[in-house]
Amino acid sequence: QLQLVESGGGLVQPGGSLRLSCAASGFTLNYYGMGWFRQAPGKEREGVSCISRTGISTHYSDSVKGRFTISRDNAKNTVYLQMNSLKPEDTAVYYCAAQGPRFTTVQDMCLNSRNDYWGQGTQVTVSS
Repeated sequence: QLQLVESGGGLVQPGGSLRLSCAASGFTLNYYGMGWFRQAPGKEREGVSCISRTGISTHYSDSVKGRFTISRDNAKNTVYLQMNSLKPEDTAVYYCAAQGPRFTTVQDMCLNSRNDYWGQGTQVTVSS
């Protein structure tokens, strides 16, 4: 069964940190661009950060640039999102996604989210 499973979400105070993980099963992430997307209640889904197959290229939305870091460990078939200096406006369900043959650039993946696989999502709540 092909799936992505996110973990690491939770409740954190403003200014705190969380590290999200996305583990793939049933397929190898080496051949996929990977990304993190989020959706807050009443808002459209947003591409937060994307990373190329090799990890050389990354893209961040303006809202998280300088605070979040995406990385991948292809040997572990896992992608990570380190989130620092969290703000209440970061509260959302965070989804991991994989894009295969349609992948062109990290910017395109984050903007168009034409992804082949999606995880089930993990809730991140930033509140005091």
